[in-house]
Amino acid sequence: MAAMAVNELGPMLTASEVATMLHLHVNTVKRLGDRGELPFYRVCKRGDRRFRLDDVMRFLDRNR
Repeated sequence: MAAMAVNELGPMLTASEVATMLHLHVNTVKRLGDRGELPFYRVCKRGDRRFRLDDVMRFLDRNR
């Protein structure tokens, strides 16, 4: 994947924020990411996950 500038990625959400949006447990959101069903990016040295708002909205559209 080509490197992208932060402003090209759009709004980014934490796993907790996505869980709240989707009414899921945070571990379920992480599992969806691990399975490739919900794309995410690793940030900072700890490797925290960030999810693009566009990807979350696309996931919602596919899974309604």
